[in-house]
Amino acid sequence: MIFVDDGSKDGSLEIMRRLAAQHDNVKYLSFSRNFGHEMATTAGLDHASGDAVVIIDADLQDPPEVIPDLVAKWREGFQVVYARRRRRQGESPIKLLLSWLFYRLINTLSDCPIPVDTGDFRLMDQCVVAAFRRCRERNRFVRGLVAWTGFRQTAVEYDRAARHAGQTNYGFFKLLHLAFDVITGFSSVPLRIGIVLGLVVCLGAVVMAAVVLVQKLIWGIPTPGYALLATGLFFLGGVQLLVMGLIGLYVGRLYNQAQERPLYLVREKSEVLADLWTTAAPPAKDQDHA
Repeated sequence: MIFVDDGSKDGSLEIMRRLAAQHDNVKYLSFSRNFGHEMATTAGLDHASGDAVVIIDADLQDPPEVIPDLVAKWREGFQVVYARRRRRQGESPIKLLLSWLFYRLINTLSDCPIPVDTGDFRLMDQCVVAAFRRCRERNRFVRGLVAWTGFRQTAVEYDRAARHAGQTNYGFFKLLHLAFDVITGFSSVPLRIGIVLGLVVCLGAVVMAAVVLVQKLIWGIPTPGYALLATGLFFLGGVQLLVMGLIGLYVGRLYNQAQERPLYLVREKSEVLADLWTTAAPPAKDQDHA
């Protein structure tokens, strides 16, 4: 078991140290600061070894008792076995509605299908983990990257219990931020929407200009156009801002990627993990990726 401490300010690190000292099969990583849930999951996968790896949160909402079911499906030949939540206890109706909308939205807009109603609780074969390690973009969504790798995937359904302790950090605004990351990271639909809007506005402007010319030159109808002109200018300005904002999201992602900063920094880790990292690290740029 590899625990990842994402820069916590409570006693989590001390508990990890004590568990690692008492049990040879327990290791840990501790970040120098909070780098986020996706980076913590990535660090765990970078340092994991074995024929298969299971990702599970430490808040006990995802029951470890489901892991044998995941392993059974893996032994049948599936290389990714994700746990699909059938029921979610201890969560408000608003949170359930936001989660439902979130998964359907990203699955609709994504260029590759992302399983709905699933978290990071899943089993991954070593070949999937190796493929995942080659994806080093900064704006990460682990579930989307695992789905993007392909391979044979299936689901195991389970009932998710209420949180054992603590409160969730995924509120509305954090889900909204994650949704933007997912949409811009796994879909070009927003750019295509911007192009379609631009074409529609241009065609509408041509039609409106033709109507005004016919009314003015052929039928001689006076056409005061101050309100129409102001409305058209505001509409065009709004479309331009929308498209520029979408382009800005993609340019910002390119800027972050071009910085090539490490995805995370480890402050402390178990001794054995130092040896695992030599095999878990992604290949250098000058090495053959084949």
